[in-house]
Amino acid sequence: MEGPQPTLTTARLTLRPQRKSDAPDLVRLAGAREIAAMTLMIPHPYEPPMAEEWIEKAAAGWLGDTMAVFAITGTDSGELVGSIGLKLDLKNNHAELGYWIGLPHWGNGYATEASRGILEFSFGQLGLHRVHAHAFGTNPASCRILEKIGMKYEGTLRQHIQKWDQWQDMVMYGVLRHEFSAGSSPTDPVRVVQ
Repeated sequence: MEGPQPTLTTARLTLRPQRKSDAPDLVRLAGAREIAAMTLMIPHPYEPPMAEEWIEKAAAGWLGDTMAVFAITGTDSGELVGSIGLKLDLKNNHAELGYWIGLPHWGNGYATEASRGILEFSFGQLGLHRVHAHAFGTNPASCRILEKIGMKYEGTLRQHIQKWDQWQDMVMYGVLRHEFSAGSSPTDPVRVVQ
């Protein structure tokens, strides 16, 4: 992808590149056991060097065309509320969506709003053909978010992942560009700020 990673805005959120200064908030928010329990890649405990390494990896991922990771912040407050990103496969013109929202910010619809914005960015600015996502079978809230943003249930990989010595089903969702354009885009579209 050419140029610097953009900043995106939705009705209430700013999705921007992660900064080194985000590390303490990442540790505080992603460090909650409840966050790690529902995500594949976040360990518990989540230590400061892990946050710093993740921020560097995200920046390198944008430059290497492998990832597009954004800090989710409140537009009015600037407060970090979570993270959202795409694992890119540009050869096959698709990406995997992943996100988490810090516990103090649950129940505000931020994951849904940020995910819709990322889908619009994926199909509009990046020109992707497909975006897919998965959730643990024990995380029905995430499955509802994926359905709200227009993704379709594609199947369940039974006992596919082991998290903390427990087998987890992976529930798979996906959406194609023409399906998203056909009516699942947000009423307040994402704006790209360079």
